[in-house]
Amino acid sequence: MEAVLKNLADTAELLAVAAQSGVVQQWDKQTLTRAFHWARYCENLFSRFHSNPAIRRIMEKQLQLTNQSLAAAFPAYTEVSFSDLSRCQHLLLVGLLNNPDLPGSIIKILFDTVTPVNNKLSQYQDITGFCSQIIVSRSACKFLSPLTDLSAVGADAEVQGVMLMERLGALLSQGGEACRTEHFLDFVLQGCEGEAEHFCLVIAAALLTTKNSAAQAASQDCLLNWMQKKDRLLRHTCSALPATVLMDLAKEHLKFRDAYCEVLTQWASDMEYDINEGEWVQTSTNHVSVSFQRLTEHFLALFAACPSLKEDVEKELNALKISDGDFDVKGLSVWGDLLSALNS
Repeated sequence: MEAVLKNLADTAELLAVAAQSGVVQQWDKQTLTRAFHWARYCENLFSRFHSNPAIRRIMEKQLQLTNQSLAAAFPAYTEVSFSDLSRCQHLLLVGLLNNPDLPGSIIKILFDTVTPVNNKLSQYQDITGFCSQIIVSRSACKFLSPLTDLSAVGADAEVQGVMLMERLGALLSQGGEACRTEHFLDFVLQGCEGEAEHFCLVIAAALLTTKNSAAQAASQDCLLNWMQKKDRLLRHTCSALPATVLMDLAKEHLKFRDAYCEVLTQWASDMEYDINEGEWVQTSTNHVSVSFQRLTEHFLALFAACPSLKEDVEKELNALKISDGDFDVKGLSVWGDLLSALNS
């Protein structure tokens, strides 16, 4: 029993270190795997002894002593109760994701969706893709719940959006290091190569998460500021997201609405009139192709969602038309033809 109590105390210390210590910067895959091994060990202790009053009292006393010691060492320490042992892996994962010192290499391991799991060479269960497994499980629960409306972005993206907000919140809680959050977002973007459309849905889900606190609003503002610096991602987002999601974002965030308008205007400026086809076509090689009809639909949907925006946008388009020569003949000015299409 003495060995069990020592392991219990050591695991409680592990949870505190994972959540609040900079030591995690030195963690590698082996360290991470062992950490989850000990978390599962405590879950097994709970399963085995929760119905044994005598042993449970002994373990609760040990946790009380350990909690007192850890509270003195970590100012923001959250005590671990006996019932918490039943979800020890969850506590470890949340602690890690909320630790701003967690290195990108560990995040990549937790969210890995490519590397096949191989437990044959180790006594420990491989934790590669642990977060991805949770996302699938939580997404399935959300999708199957009769009490939850179907998400416009999809259950997977919604769960990942919440997790993204939690991670940004943890990084911002340290204060004054915007470059740190941008570095994290750059890392995530790099890891999503080949899955750009899904990543756009995750960003949308994060930005549409209900703002329950100033910290959450700050996380969304940080995400918007970073997104405005990523021209290619912003264009792809405006092209790939469903119209309903784009309108929700435009209504919810002024920064997104302004950036969205700029993207639409840039799409129009990239167009040339094709005499043979009798229509405006894009000539820019920005990897996003939008037809003149689709561009018009974007503007009309935006006006419907934000009626107060229509007058200002039309003034801007009219100024651009005047700078083009103020022609009303089709094919001479994209701005004139766009205004005509919007008012027809």
